[in-house]
Amino acid sequence: MSAGKKIKHTAETAKGKAKEAAGKAVGNEGLIAKGKAEQVKGDVLQAGQKAKDALKH
Repeated sequence: MSAGKKIKHTAETAKGKAKEAAGKAVGNEGLIAKGKAEQVKGDVLQAGQKAKDALKH
């Protein structure tokens, strides 16, 4: 996986975790859901990139 994409996807996951934590802190269910969704998106993007890299090698 290219370093730039790995950082981008990891940042997406981290941003989601931060949103989820903030949502829990203030009791905002919408923010919690958005945070979880961003975490899933980041994880899926990472998995997709790993699959692409595996096919190249």
